[in-house]
Amino acid sequence: MSLRSLLSLNVLIPVLAMIALAIAWPMKDGLGTGMVIVVAVLLAGAVLTAVHHAEVVAHKVGEPYGSLVLAVAVTVIEVALIVSMMISGGDGAASLARDTIFAAIMITTNGIAGLSLLVGALRYGLPMFNAEGTGAAVATVATMGALTLVLPAFTTTVPGPEYSPNQLVFAALASVVLYTLFVSTQTRRHRDFFLPVTDKGTVEPEDDHAEPPTGRRTAASLVLLLIALVAVVGLAKVESPAIEAAVAAAGFPNSFVGVVIAMLVLLPETIAAVRASVRRRMQISLNLAYGSAIASIGLTIPAIAVASIWLQGPLHLGLGATQIVLFALTIVVSVLTVVPGRATRLQGGVHLALLAAFLFLAVNP
Repeated sequence: MSLRSLLSLNVLIPVLAMIALAIAWPMKDGLGTGMVIVVAVLLAGAVLTAVHHAEVVAHKVGEPYGSLVLAVAVTVIEVALIVSMMISGGDGAASLARDTIFAAIMITTNGIAGLSLLVGALRYGLPMFNAEGTGAAVATVATMGALTLVLPAFTTTVPGPEYSPNQLVFAALASVVLYTLFVSTQTRRHRDFFLPVTDKGTVEPEDDHAEPPTGRRTAASLVLLLIALVAVVGLAKVESPAIEAAVAAAGFPNSFVGVVIAMLVLLPETIAAVRASVRRRMQISLNLAYGSAIASIGLTIPAIAVASIWLQGPLHLGLGATQIVLFALTIVVSVLTVVPGRATRLQGGVHLALLAAFLFLAVNP
């Protein structure tokens, strides 16, 4: 890298964010007001630089690999954060995984997808996407979500919204198998189902408007992407006491903290998805939305199943009645949205209304 490249904000911000994380982490339970502001600024900067480096990597490897890189990277680090918070214990440790996964599903399938559809429709009228690939993704989200979050509320082997050890192992194995099948379908045999389409519904040729980055620049962006994502999740954790204090001061339930942190962690994917919709590449936006939901379930549940070997206390996975209704409605609406292979601003608005309902009911259960 040249000196000018090393001094660019896209390189400096992830490094500064990691330095701030190293300084703030030991005193994360008692940050001063000034440090809270610094951490918040660097957190926002790390989100923006993560999007930049993800787009560099995506341009080099092409779709749908680019979307997969960002979704998996964010989810792996998110899983590490969930497990670390569960190990540390606390009042909400038993339901932390459930609340975080469900928040991620609602934010990705209604927030990211809805905002992308609305922006694309406002800009182009009728954004097009591949119904075959997107429909397969929705089916995967529905199945994985039902197996891991809905069924535990109805099983009777263990009292409460919990799985027995054998049931948890089955759910973890099913999640791994479905996630592996989805990634294989997305990247190999039916890769064309997940590529952007033209207004006529045919697969769009690879983007050749700009020269792809060199291998050296791509490798540097991949490293900086991982650094930025670690900083995003770590700084979100550091900010969590301040967020908890703000949530408590507002009179919101403690579980809303998980929703706020999930929104912070998913910001890079949200920005990347909206930018893709602005460029008339709606399929990339939907790949990010549904791919992130699948990764959130497919990577978190197996990790929690393994961690439960040494974790103390119960593991509440079953959703409440209100959450099950929202999940079922989200799946039905998502199916109706993706079947035609095109969407209007109305569909985007419907998804955003579901996200608003989730956020409102999280505050007023």
